Amino acid sequence: MTHLYLIGIGSGNPEHVTIQAINAMNKADVIFIPTKGVAKSDLADVRREICARYVTRSDIRYVDYAVPTRRVAERTYGQSVDEWHAALSEAYETLFASHLSPDGTGAFLVWGDPSLYDSTIRIVERVKARGRTADLRYTVIPGITSVQALTASHRIPLNLVGKPVQITTGRRLAECFPGAVETAVVMLDGEQAFGRIDDPDAHIYWGAYLGTENEIVLSGRLADIKDAILATREAARARHGWIMDIYLLRKGEDFDE
Repeated sequence: MTHLYLIGIGSGNPEHVTIQAINAMNKADVIFIPTKGVAKSDLADVRREICARYVTRSDIRYVDYAVPTRRVAERTYGQSVDEWHAALSEAYETLFASHLSPDGTGAFLVWGDPSLYDSTIRIVERVKARGRTADLRYTVIPGITSVQALTASHRIPLNLVGKPVQITTGRRLAECFPGAVETAVVMLDGEQAFGRIDDPDAHIYWGAYLGTENEIVLSGRLADIKDAILATREAARARHGWIMDIYLLRKGEDFDE
């Protein structure tokens, strides 16, 4: 039986790693490290730092692998992601065939949590469905999410008392906020959709590189601060070559009816 651990490692701070995650890493024969080019080498470096801190087995092997580029030209969003997941699942199969014995154990260190806006589970399920990796099984280890890191950095509760929270993407933000919910968390927003929200009562809590030494957090009334966030985001992306950010939009107060 080939076994995988899909291990949530938090949003960049090695101290986010749980004891359960540490124990799982130390059960692996191989830890797979994704590389996304020079511009995003920091992401691989954090994974290596986590391994250096917490892996105590001397016989664990580390295998880097290149993450396929997602193609977007002349494709719908769904087509683009589906094609990308297919390419990733083929890359995973190659990794397993090349680096895991039929009864071997591998591990992927997943940014944040494997079950929240991450596709590692879906990709492994594609590998299982093809049936080429003998008796493939896996265990999911939860991690601290960027949502938790954001609210902790801003020292705010996620929800208003008795009110729901919507977790969404920039593409779908206008469907829920303002109007459907009082609190919306936006995890994937390449187009900075908050800049199109026109509501004088909306507040934003924004963060980038959460949990790392480069962490930036800004908050305030959206109408007053959105230009500053856009400028800060652009400058940070130019400086680091990449950006990973998240924000929470809120309207109203506790105990509003």
